[in-house]
Amino acid sequence: MAGSTTKRVLIVLAILVCLGAAATAIYLHRARRPMPAPAASAGPAPNVLNELPPNAPGVAYIDVDALRKLQGSPLAAMLGLANANPETDRDYAEFVKGTGFDYARDLDAAAIAFWIAGQAAPGNDLNIDRSVAIADGRFDRAKIESYALHDHGHAIAHGTEPIYEVPGSPNVAFEFLSATRIVLASGKDPVALLDQLKPGPRDAATRALIDRVSGAPIFAVVRTNNLPPGFYDNFKSSPQLESMARNIQGLTLAGVPKANDLQLALDGECDSMAHAIEMSTLLDGFRMIGSMALSDPKTRAQMSREQAAFLTALLRDAKLSHQDRWVRLSFDVTPAMLGSSGADPKP
Repeated sequence: MAGSTTKRVLIVLAILVCLGAAATAIYLHRARRPMPAPAASAGPAPNVLNELPPNAPGVAYIDVDALRKLQGSPLAAMLGLANANPETDRDYAEFVKGTGFDYARDLDAAAIAFWIAGQAAPGNDLNIDRSVAIADGRFDRAKIESYALHDHGHAIAHGTEPIYEVPGSPNVAFEFLSATRIVLASGKDPVALLDQLKPGPRDAATRALIDRVSGAPIFAVVRTNNLPPGFYDNFKSSPQLESMARNIQGLTLAGVPKANDLQLALDGECDSMAHAIEMSTLLDGFRMIGSMALSDPKTRAQMSREQAAFLTALLRDAKLSHQDRWVRLSFDVTPAMLGSSGADPKP
């Protein structure tokens, strides 16, 4: 159960990471105002963030209940929240039957702390080494516990509440904090991760990043200057990309639904204005390469219609700005970009 739920929450993070990676193919417009970029979606941070481990380099939050009410939101459609009976695969349908929990109906919000792996491993598309998620919603505790134990899981005594561990790839452990809140951990030795879960104050840099986006119903923050050295081995084949990755100190992403669109803002904080300008030049080159690649019929033949539509619209419509050490990519995800339009956009 926990593995399936965590996987679906992490899929959302994968979408956000992919959107951020696509920014390397966009032209960066250089604004000349020597001041930090304004916050993308500032606001008070949800209290549940205080319950997450303070030392995690990555934090994300999803207000599913707010998105569920926006039936026209493309994000709601991606999450299966736009319809009362979203399409599901067979495994998930069996999970819902066994646990009585359907994230489209029962999950209200999720806060996630995650640690980036040193180097991507086979099957680890998200490059996440371990994670802790706190989910609020409606849970049938008896059914969930029975389902976990039936699936080769076991209960471990832990204070007043047991921890349930379910083997898998990765292993998952979870604990009920209340009738409406559950905490899940995944990765190597998730039981120890839960056992050592001690909320505390975050460093000032991470708090500042969170403050920039915490007013949005969906956001993510990564302190990229706090990653394991081995992470940069993924870029060794491209010295320019490795240099750019090392120069980025933090990333924030905020998503705000508006009518049928999802407004996204991805901010990158560089370690200096000079490196921000250098990044703009590099991104401009990637934009041209991306446009040329998409104009090649052979390249488009390797993509689905939806993938081609999304990347074409992203290259065409995204807006970028640069202020001081900050670089911002902003664009609207529209239903057409997600393949709901019959038109096949041309680059």
